[in-house]
Amino acid sequence: MTKQEKLRFVIDTLDDIYPEIPIPLDHKDPYTLLIAVLLSAQSTDVKVNQITPKLFEIADNPKDMIKLSVDEIREIIKPVGLSPMKSKGIYGLSRILLDKYQGEVPASFEALEALPAVGHKTASVVMAQAFNIPAFPVDTHIHRLMYRWNLSSGKNVSQTEKDAKRLFPKELWNKLHLQIIWYGRQYSPARGWNLEKDIITREIGRKSVINDYYKKKK
Repeated sequence: MTKQEKLRFVIDTLDDIYPEIPIPLDHKDPYTLLIAVLLSAQSTDVKVNQITPKLFEIADNPKDMIKLSVDEIREIIKPVGLSPMKSKGIYGLSRILLDKYQGEVPASFEALEALPAVGHKTASVVMAQAFNIPAFPVDTHIHRLMYRWNLSSGKNVSQTEKDAKRLFPKELWNKLHLQIIWYGRQYSPARGWNLEKDIITREIGRKSVINDYYKKKK
């Protein structure tokens, strides 16, 4: 199978499994998405979706958020982990949005990445999912699958993102990154992996990965 045939197989298989793809984090606008993505760092979407309703009931916009103290924000978000850093980030970015952007989330990578506690991945998610601007946010699932599928070296997420953007058509990035995340969770997890159910890895996967899998099964 050529590289182009492999890419076509990935795209077609994901489209068959996920013709419609939900956004994992519950939100209603760019601001609530930004906060939810920030909270998801080193946590799970399930946990974040359990916490954000309580936070957004009190403050779902920058103006209401800065009425809370950093400690009050921290107390609400404590279950998602890293609450000291995240609470300071949420308060700080909310203040900047009010002072600099009239309370609106800017549709710019540069502006987003300049906000407290907002890194490249968070900015990419917001650009893709809130503003429909092509981006390819790479999380642990995408990083793992791009390596398993022999489409990236797997050295770091930055390289994986570059490889994904180079290989896949730009108009598919926003949909594909979500499809790969869901596929990774359901068919190709890091733990409890069953290669027999993992259609894509079985078909185009890195030989060393597949061989290691069967060695561990013996």
